[in-house]
Amino acid sequence: MKASHASVERLVKTARGQLDGVIKMIEEDRYCIDISNQLLAAEAILRKANQKIIAAHLKSCVVNATPGEELDEKLKEITDVMERMGK
Repeated sequence: MKASHASVERLVKTARGQLDGVIKMIEEDRYCIDISNQLLAAEAILRKANQKIIAAHLKSCVVNATPGEELDEKLKEITDVMERMGK
């Protein structure tokens, strides 16, 4: 992975901490909207981490792919990920 490991790891650990907090909120039967807001915040952080990884993939793996079959494969991978991100 060419993305900054430290940056991506920090984002994912932050999301994990938020999810741990959400679990505690659920166990404490906290207000539904508060739980939902925390879930949205965790999703946003994970989305940001994923964007960093995808950007790094484009800047390294795709750019350095050999024209032809290898490049086509890398582009298909990106297309597939983007389709899943839209769901």
